[in-house]
Amino acid sequence: MLKLQGRTAVVTGAAGGIGRAIATSLAGRGCNLALADIDEAALERTAAELAAHKVRISRHRLDVSERAAVAAFPQQVTAEHPGVDLLVNNAGVALAGTFEQVAEADFEWLFSINFWGVVRMTRAFLPLLHNSEEARIVNISSIFGIIAPPGQTAYCASKFAVRGFSESLRHELAGTRIGVTVVHPGGVATAIAQKAREPKGVSVEEAAERQERAKSFLRLRPEVAGETIVCGVESREPRVLVGSDAAVMAIVERLMPVHYWSLLKRRGRR
Repeated sequence: MLKLQGRTAVVTGAAGGIGRAIATSLAGRGCNLALADIDEAALERTAAELAAHKVRISRHRLDVSERAAVAAFPQQVTAEHPGVDLLVNNAGVALAGTFEQVAEADFEWLFSINFWGVVRMTRAFLPLLHNSEEARIVNISSIFGIIAPPGQTAYCASKFAVRGFSESLRHELAGTRIGVTVVHPGGVATAIAQKAREPKGVSVEEAAERQERAKSFLRLRPEVAGETIVCGVESREPRVLVGSDAAVMAIVERLMPVHYWSLLKRRGRR
């Protein structure tokens, strides 16, 4: 098992949802934390909740879509911590609508966070990770990085990209002291559906209906997801499926790589 006590982890998107849950599970194992998020107030609340664990915690406002801010971030972290052993690229956003509904600018906005944020954070922290006696990069993809339902072209494209980037990077880093874990959560009960950006021209009623439909599939408690992910990191797992729904969908996709959606759609209706 990878020992986490006394190590230092950088966690993006740590103000809520899966990011906060990952940070909580890491703190419970004695891991020091550099918590990053664009929501400073929520980040403060996360840090306050974790203070009882008696680990070193630093808080950083960071927009992972900002190239210069990401490039400067390692220096901010090392001003508070002696090094970095774990990088958790969790920050992400959602975008509702079909491909024809979604504007190119919104598509690029999502990619700047979900994909380029992962790539730039990884590039920025690789030198520090190479200095660790054993390090790990944890990239949060999605079950929508394995299956691709309609109405999720932008989100699926970004999460498939995270998956491909992570797997290739793992092969490149083989033989080094840095491992790579890619995570595919299923329906986790976070606020991502409510916060999803809606295409222009969509009515309030249509947006509300879409959010309620999405929320009905988001059932797994974030605390369970966070613990599952950290257990996977401790076990040095290359891939972690979070939730029974993710496990089932991954199996169906493997068995029916072209026609899986017809089966999953019927199952969803039931």
